[in-house]
Amino acid sequence: MSASGGTKAIVAALAANLAIAVAKFVAFLFSGSSSMLAESVHSVADSGNQGLLLLGGKKAQREATPQHPFGYGRERYIYSFLVSIVLFSVGGMFALYEGYLKIKDPHEIEAWYWPVGVLVFAIIAESFSFRTAIKESNALRGKKSWKEFVRHAKAPELPVVLLEDLGALVGLVLALGGVGLALLTGDGVWDGIGTLCIGALLILIALVLAAETKSLLLGEAAGVDEVRKIEEAVVDGDTVTRLIHMRTLHLGPEELLVAAKVAVRHDDTAAQVAAAIDAAEQRIRTAVPIARVIYLEPDVYSDAAAAAGPDPAATPGGPGH
Repeated sequence: MSASGGTKAIVAALAANLAIAVAKFVAFLFSGSSSMLAESVHSVADSGNQGLLLLGGKKAQREATPQHPFGYGRERYIYSFLVSIVLFSVGGMFALYEGYLKIKDPHEIEAWYWPVGVLVFAIIAESFSFRTAIKESNALRGKKSWKEFVRHAKAPELPVVLLEDLGALVGLVLALGGVGLALLTGDGVWDGIGTLCIGALLILIALVLAAETKSLLLGEAAGVDEVRKIEEAVVDGDTVTRLIHMRTLHLGPEELLVAAKVAVRHDDTAAQVAAAIDAAEQRIRTAVPIARVIYLEPDVYSDAAAAAGPDPAATPGGPGH
């Protein structure tokens, strides 16, 4: 997986979640806290999710084949979507079910120091994981807000890890609040309420991840900056005089397909047109290195056709032929 895939953040989150899952299960066995059980399953689900992200990154590196000529870059999107399903079902729905059972049949928390101690340890460990994810994301985020980064990032791993770590930290605080209120009041219902809150939180995060990953699976165009760079690079004003229309599509986080119709001079020879197209492709790749699959169709620009309006396939970037 490339650096932008956030491998370091995934590995940090995986190590933290494995250690936390073991600690939470031990605390649950000694205390009987439903919040601790829900958090234990949450950490196991998160560990599995990080494993899925690493597996998706590995599979995405396979070479293109005749059956899959554009490669396997979208494997990363598929496995990220699976993460949202696991988080929804194994994490969120289980927590809701466990919280319901605890509220229906509450009981006091035993050996309170186990859940409290483990939750404090987990908050510290998750904070380090979250810090790593933030640091890795800042290298790509630029001037975008965190909301914009999560919504528009083409590499899905970092947004997934960021939301998982954020959800884990908030969930731990909710679990600590539920356990604390149950201890202070002697009423185990509070432990169940804390578990329900954890479940609702995980389901919300899972739905956000599913919506964003679905958009990537359907196929997203290049970002605004990349489109602008391609538009500037394709036209040299001499051999390629105008961009008529263009389509872009992410084949994977670091692989972009560019298809465009460009205007050349009507009196150019076939050899001159071929050389112009080759030069335009090279300029595009220099300006946007992830533009690895480029199809340029030469045409002769017509003022009459432009006056008649763009053709149905044209983008707002230029009039149709």
